Amino acid sequence: MIQHVVLMKFKQDVDDADADALAALLDDLPNTIIEIIAYEFGRDVVRSPRSYDFGLVSLFANLEALDRYRRHPAHLVVVEKLTAMCDDIIAVDFESSDVTPRP
Repeated sequence: MIQHVVLMKFKQDVDDADADALAALLDDLPNTIIEIIAYEFGRDVVRSPRSYDFGLVSLFANLEALDRYRRHPAHLVVVEKLTAMCDDIIAVDFESSDVTPRP
């Protein structure tokens, strides 16, 4: 299994409506991209100086499935929106064998 973790730092002018629109796009991805096994995302609740504004954690069967997700047209729409909304985006992808996907 591959865990895909993304953290996003919004630009100063991003408001709640922008974040809600992003969440709506993200919420639909598991309905469109069959490679997604598990998918969670949300806004930061601590809001400390070191916090990022938004996070995403998803699970894929293997690197090939992650690659298909990354190239999927619906994901590319999200990437385009994120590029416009964010000052910084960081990601890490790692293998995990101890993950039990939700039913």
